[in-house]
Amino acid sequence: MLQVYTGNGKGKTTAAIGLAIRSLGADKKVYFCQFMKTLAYSEQAILQKFAPQLKLTTSGKPYFIAKEGMLTDEEIKKWGDMLQVYPEGKPPKDYVKLVNDSLKNLLEEINNTHYDLIILDEINVAMYYDLITKETLEFVLNQIPSDIEIVCTGRYAPQWLCERADLVTDMQEVKHYYQQGLQGRKGIED
Repeated sequence: MLQVYTGNGKGKTTAAIGLAIRSLGADKKVYFCQFMKTLAYSEQAILQKFAPQLKLTTSGKPYFIAKEGMLTDEEIKKWGDMLQVYPEGKPPKDYVKLVNDSLKNLLEEINNTHYDLIILDEINVAMYYDLITKETLEFVLNQIPSDIEIVCTGRYAPQWLCERADLVTDMQEVKHYYQQGLQGRKGIED
């Protein structure tokens, strides 16, 4: 089955981690591929301890990206060096290469090792920011054997992916403390 966890609400990666833990508990093997994330998140420390039953990979940069016109000048100034703004359709080439290399590595890995669950964490966001194309993701999904469960997470899931999926969960934000100026907390958001 193909599962998609999307929406503006909190909990997409958390749900995918929960499914990974459940799969590990059933003696299944998990490939957890995180896009647009470096090894800076608390969950990664524990996920790495499940090796070799769980393989964790990341393909992120130590900065955020945004398309021109997405943010106000004030927001861009607030982010400072932690943000790279790019023209629509022209994302940073080194970031595109990093993400696409991660997908190539995934395909090589599944040719050499059987996995029961593959999680493509934040893949929807990587597509939204033009780091991978629809054609590339479709190609990858078509290469994964049909007996492997696949989960795609992240905001902005494209309509074609939702239509292809067997399960779509749209996590909606009703209320969030970010709106009060509280940023990510260690062990809760990162």
